[in-house]
Amino acid sequence: MTFRQIRILILLVVLGAAVGLTWLEQTLVRAWRAPLEVEVVPINGDGSPEATEMIRTLKTSDFDDINAFLERELARYGARLSPAMQLALLPALDALPPAPPRDGSVLKTVFWSLQLRWWGYRQSGEWLPQLGTVKLYVLYHAPQDGVALEHSLGLQKGLIGVVHAFADVRQARQNNIVIAHELLHTLGATDKYGPGGRPVYPQGYADPELPPHLPRREAEIMAGRLVNAAGRLVMPASLEQCVVGAMTAHEINFDEGFRRRFASGH
Repeated sequence: MTFRQIRILILLVVLGAAVGLTWLEQTLVRAWRAPLEVEVVPINGDGSPEATEMIRTLKTSDFDDINAFLERELARYGARLSPAMQLALLPALDALPPAPPRDGSVLKTVFWSLQLRWWGYRQSGEWLPQLGTVKLYVLYHAPQDGVALEHSLGLQKGLIGVVHAFADVRQARQNNIVIAHELLHTLGATDKYGPGGRPVYPQGYADPELPPHLPRREAEIMAGRLVNAAGRLVMPASLEQCVVGAMTAHEINFDEGFRRRFASGH
């Protein structure tokens, strides 16, 4: 065997191992046989004193309604898992994650996702990544009138998310909607909204059996918006107004695995 053939063989082995680990990791987290392991890493996203203060006062319990949401929705699909999530709040980071490409190029997006995963690995300070642990980097920004936050992102490969959140305790419950949305992206859920952020009918609606023009009191979590009684497209006040729709449940394996496991009522 030539040196070139040996190099190719080594590359194929490394690639095969990476693919195998990715498959194993995604299988583990979507099996829902144990609480989902989640790590939240806060970052001051704009260098503001508001973000610094928000991060200083953060507690693990500030994210409890995400677990409550998961438990409630799992129960709707026939599951009994409590807690549904084990969340650890890690120390804040000073470094910012690499920014995603602006032009939406597929090649650039793939390269960015690899950069993000490598950046996350370097920030962890660990020799081996924690298999099956979702890591969410939450970047806090001081609220500014008329200025929207950057788009948050969650990647299934690597179980990593970058969330942009408001450094305002009054926004904490809506921040958790965004965090939950990106968390489900890491598990394979896809967006259920179209241009302008409007939910796609029927999969982006709570109560999809109702006509789309009727107002809703709840939002599908992967749509993140609902049409209220005034006909406006709005974000729910909290995760108490969010549900996991049938398509999202299928994508994150709520329906398949749990219906089999709990069919007997055990």
